[in-house]
Amino acid sequence: QVQLMESAVGSVPAAGSLTRTCTFTGFTGYCMGWFRQAPGKEREGVATISNDLRTIHYADSVKGRFRISKDNNRQEVYLQMNSLKPEDTAMYYCAQRPRFFCSADWEIQAYNAWGQGTQVTVSS
Repeated sequence: QVQLMESAVGSVPAAGSLTRTCTFTGFTGYCMGWFRQAPGKEREGVATISNDLRTIHYADSVKGRFRISKDNNRQEVYLQMNSLKPEDTAMYYCAQRPRFFCSADWEIQAYNAWGQGTQVTVSS
C-alpha cells in the first residue's frame, strides 16, 4: 500500500526547488516511481527507482534537474526538484510497481498502488 505525505510547500517561483516525500507501507523492495499529470494532459512518468537503489530512470524533461531517492528504513521515496519551470506544474503522484527492478517503459498500468497526489505549482 502506498501513502503519500505532502511536503509543507507546494508552490514556488520559477528556478526554485521543492522536495516531495512519499511514505509507503508493506514490502520495501518494489520498484517505486513518481508520475505527474497537468490539467488537460495525460499522466506521465517522471522518475523511477529500483530495489537496488542504483537503477534509476528519468524522463528527458527532468533529467539534470530532478533527483529520486529512497530510504527503505524510513519507507520513504523522495523527489527532489530543482530549477523548476512553469511547465513542471502538475499533480505529482508516487506509485509502486510489484517487481524489484523498474524498466524505462513508463507503463502506468503496471503500477498497482498510487498515492493520492500532491500539487506542485511553479509560477513564472
